Amino acid sequence: MAFGYGGPDQLEVREVEVSPPDPGEVTIEVRAAGVNPVDDKLFSGARGADLDALPLPVGLEVAGVVTAVGPDTEIASGGGAGGDEVVAFRVVGGYSSCLTVTAADVFAKPSTLDFPAAANLLLVGATAADMLRVVPAHAGTTVLLHGASSAVGVSLLQQLAPLGVRAIGTASLSNFDLVRRFGGEPVTYGEGLRDRLRELAPDGFGAAYDCVGTDEAIDVSLALVDPHRLVTIAAAGRAAEEGFEAVGASRPDSPTFRDTVRADLLRLAVDGELIVPVSRTYPLEEAAAALSFLAEGHPGGKLALIP
Repeated sequence: MAFGYGGPDQLEVREVEVSPPDPGEVTIEVRAAGVNPVDDKLFSGARGADLDALPLPVGLEVAGVVTAVGPDTEIASGGGAGGDEVVAFRVVGGYSSCLTVTAADVFAKPSTLDFPAAANLLLVGATAADMLRVVPAHAGTTVLLHGASSAVGVSLLQQLAPLGVRAIGTASLSNFDLVRRFGGEPVTYGEGLRDRLRELAPDGFGAAYDCVGTDEAIDVSLALVDPHRLVTIAAAGRAAEEGFEAVGASRPDSPTFRDTVRADLLRLAVDGELIVPVSRTYPLEEAAAALSFLAEGHPGGKLALIP
């Protein structure tokens, strides 16, 4: 929980009583909690600092084991009983050892993923799917992906793979193999990026997906792609100013879509078509250290907290 607005040092682990599940709820013993940049935004005050909301539970997605089910209740994927392995997104207070959540947000965990990977599947997967909803990728075209080795970028590469497109993605040299692993063609960002991209794709790009929000990414995209074929998750201000698409908290239809796509993402994971590279795990008590490492910008994969 965050007991004040600010940096990760505002987080504290406190013991609280977990309420038993009412109808429409289940209780989960958390085996792993996903760590996401949005977690920091919520308690840093970047999205508003409502002192009445403190202490603020942190964490939007978890994977764990059902310990109790409310009366006349099924989870979203059907059934649900004590001992079942599940994932849950979007929840409140996922940085926890146990929590009671709405059953409609709980799904059977794909056996193809361990708990840390499963706890990090749905937020980034739904974000990538939202980008493809707003700016669809068309078969036979080449698309540009800024931040191809990021968590959303890796999920996006996997969701692009069956669509018959060529994906060129920016990344640091150290992450080229990661981009290639998921079907992308890596290119270094930095000075001369526009010329390198024009050389790689002389026939142009059909769409651009921005996962980093830098001025370089936006400027290069606007030089190479029709503005209506550019979507960002990290530069909402420029999107509003210059008329291209943005998805996320500023877009009212994004949360609804992300809820509807959860089952589809889980099916992809069950089929082995959507995986989640995990870089590090941390004990729950070291949540501040995990968020500080994430803020450095090069985690090399997802992070998970282990109660």
